[in-house]
Amino acid sequence: MEEEMKSQSFFLFLWELAKIAALALIIVLPIRYFIAQPFFVKGASMEPSFEDGDYLIIDEISYQFKKPARGEVIVFRFPEDPKQYFIKRVVALPGETVEIKNNKTTVFNEENPAGFVIDESGYLAPAQITKGNLKIKLKEDEYFVLGDNRLHSSDSRSWGTLERRLIIGKTFIRVWPFDKAEYFTPVPYPSLPAN
Repeated sequence: MEEEMKSQSFFLFLWELAKIAALALIIVLPIRYFIAQPFFVKGASMEPSFEDGDYLIIDEISYQFKKPARGEVIVFRFPEDPKQYFIKRVVALPGETVEIKNNKTTVFNEENPAGFVIDESGYLAPAQITKGNLKIKLKEDEYFVLGDNRLHSSDSRSWGTLERRLIIGKTFIRVWPFDKAEYFTPVPYPSLPAN
């Protein structure tokens, strides 16, 4: 009789454990796959903003309601190999024209037909330069993205524009390292008239 009670108690314990695990999965999985996702930074392409080994939480739900904005740091599937994930900063938006010339990034749009130079002093290292000589008109579903570490970044300068469908989400919180934990907002872009 005592053995039978122990056996029933053990099975009740297992049943309760299974219910708790199922409930946890029901709550956690949708959050993980549709709202927020962890992401490890690999490489130096976003230094000094993000370093190799930084652990980030990516906001996947905001872009269901709004479009990516200039200055936001996004995570996306690499256009040439969608199994890889990249992290870069949005510099130019759909329908705009972007020009890189003489170490300046100039954007042309309806509000600024003469163009404006993006002031990137808020996140680029002082000695950083933006190599390249190109001018690209973006389609209505394309973005132009650059790494903050311009000398060590594979970005839109080398592989072209980024289609909206490849964007996973934007950086939301840096969780690791703890001493650098922070919540992210887009960098405001004071712009300078193009010369």
